[in-house]
Amino acid sequence: MSDQRQRLLDVAQAEGRLTSVVGAVLDRYGAVWAGGAGQAPGLDGQYRIGSITKTMTAVLVVQARDEGLLDLDDPLAVHLGDVGYGEVTVRDALAHSSGMQSEPRGPWWERTRGTDFAALAAANDGSGRVAPPGAWFHYSNLGYGLLGEVVARRLGAPWRALVAERLLQPLGMRATSYLPRPGAQPGWSVDHFTGIRVHEPLTDTGAMAPAGQLWSTLVDLVTWGQVLGGARPDVLSPSSLEEMQRPVTPDYGLGLMLGIHPGGRLVGHNGSMPGFLAALHVDPDSGIGAVVLANATTGIDPRELAVSLIDGDPDAEDARPAPWRPTVAVPPEAHGVPGLWFWGNTAYDVRWHNEGLELRAMARGNVVTDRFEPVRGTLVGVSGYHRGERLDVVRRPDGSVHHLECATFVYTRTPYDPDVDIPGGHPR
Repeated sequence: MSDQRQRLLDVAQAEGRLTSVVGAVLDRYGAVWAGGAGQAPGLDGQYRIGSITKTMTAVLVVQARDEGLLDLDDPLAVHLGDVGYGEVTVRDALAHSSGMQSEPRGPWWERTRGTDFAALAAANDGSGRVAPPGAWFHYSNLGYGLLGEVVARRLGAPWRALVAERLLQPLGMRATSYLPRPGAQPGWSVDHFTGIRVHEPLTDTGAMAPAGQLWSTLVDLVTWGQVLGGARPDVLSPSSLEEMQRPVTPDYGLGLMLGIHPGGRLVGHNGSMPGFLAALHVDPDSGIGAVVLANATTGIDPRELAVSLIDGDPDAEDARPAPWRPTVAVPPEAHGVPGLWFWGNTAYDVRWHNEGLELRAMARGNVVTDRFEPVRGTLVGVSGYHRGERLDVVRRPDGSVHHLECATFVYTRTPYDPDVDIPGGHPR
């Protein structure tokens, strides 16, 4: 099983173009397996965990309820005064059934320095509603910004301090923090066509922090997985945890994503912030779960990978792909080539990948049909239909790419480009 799980990470890193990915499998006693692929930092490497943060905000809300400081059916206005969406109940905000918009108004909150709560409330007056309260599931990060202020007022301390004092310190989660620690993983995004990486911003999201601010490690999230799996009744009573795991909408409880896997049911959450992907899902009946952390903006479904780590890899005997390596620079012979191309009406996603040019047929699930690599200043097919054949990059006088041609196959930027003769076209 260890080899199977390692292969899952290797495939995710290669196919998802991840700088690094780490994963762990846990039970009620701790981690039972851990591994990594790419430039993986090990068990103690710190990543941003995005909306896994929401599970901690939700636990704080339920703790406050258990202490008699609020009721889940209270309108937010009972605790926040005259604010937009004040009629929404605490329960609906927790379950994303409030009908409020997904994101707060203003600059993209995940990528910009956050405001205080007064500014957040002033910018969101309730006019962005998409549905009546309780009508259906509609994910709302804004709702968790409001919930963070509710617990701050009811429990008498800023949300950031409450997370540390009531959750992280009692659980010994010393590597989980509000801001990244020295040595934390950088956030990366990868250009879809060239494979060149760029840094993503690492921001303090201010009043929106309860929706996705925190940083953590595999070790600490194994501990938090034990909480969600019911192994730490000192943090939350079994009855309250069971209440959080009860569906409010088909796939969401009170601050928890709900799902199933072949062995049973799952509770937990996915997370994403610019440059990072994360997932933590646990079977509350067996206590078995998995954590996945990656420093990439896209490339994998983290929940799907976590479930695969729990259940094993049915393709474990298959060959492992070559690890993905970030592009430093596209070579001169391929300048301007990566992008969307058409052979007739057939669309191709053309990428520079691991020092070669790959043609992926989009209508066939992005399967790689051909790969070309540089040979003495030209691009030559090394696999696929055009193996051994030269890909000619036909350029305009200014050096921009007009079309591609390979053994009378002509690829154009638009379907059946009238400016290119088919076959054997040349710029007019």
